Order: sequence, then structure tokens, then C-alpha cells
Amino acid sequence: MSVEANKQLVRAAFEAMGRSNIGPLIDLMTDDFAWIIEGKSKFSNRFDGKAAVEGELLRPLFETFATPYHFEIEEIIAEGERVVVLGRGQVRTKWGKDYDNHYCFVIRMAEGRMVELCEYLDTALVEAVFGSQGRGETR
Repeated sequence: MSVEANKQLVRAAFEAMGRSNIGPLIDLMTDDFAWIIEGKSKFSNRFDGKAAVEGELLRPLFETFATPYHFEIEEIIAEGERVVVLGRGQVRTKWGKDYDNHYCFVIRMAEGRMVELCEYLDTALVEAVFGSQGRGETR
């Protein structure tokens, strides 16, 4: 697929996520997709496989939200098989903390599907908001 086509596929999936709909993002993943949360926090991890990403990361995370998740794309940059999404998310957790983070997602595409995503974010903020809830309750 073309670079522009990859950008449009990723844009549509992230716009849907920005309206609390993670379905299109999950649908864009290959079965052997990998989601990597970079950093040195207890929440930094690698999730291998679409089922693991959905079942151990995304659905449990979204279940901790008390308000609809809002994600705003600031910029999408693409070259070759890579698509980079810069943006910010905003939500309130069920325990009353605001979680407003900035993100850089570096996505590797193949044949119109996401095969890998590396997520860069403020891990200190993740620890501050989710740390007291325990790892098991956020995934």
C-alpha cells in the first residue's frame, strides 16, 4: 500500500479511538501484532499478538475510565512502512484522577495492516495515575 493509504488507515483508527471506539484500531492489527510500551516503568511492556493487546492492554485499560476517552491527533508523519502519530489523550479514571498524556506512536505497517506499534509517553504520569491501582487492575 502507499504511504498515503497507510496514513489514512491509521488516521481513521486513531480518530475512532479518540471517540472511545477501539474496534477499528484492533481491526487494523495483524494477528501477530506487537504493542510495545517503551520506558522503565512497571507498566512498560511488550504485548505479543492481537488477542493479548486487546485482552491484556486495551480493554482492561478502557474499563478503568469513568469518562469517554478523547484522543486528539496533532500530526501524522509517514515514510516507507512507518507511520508516526503524535497526539494527546484525555480521560478521567474511575478513582477520580485525570489522565491527560502526550503520545508518540511509531507504527510499522505491512500490506495495509499494523504489525508493530511502539508507544512513547510520560511514564511518570502513568505511574502517578495508575501506580496505586496495581498493574493487574489496569490491564
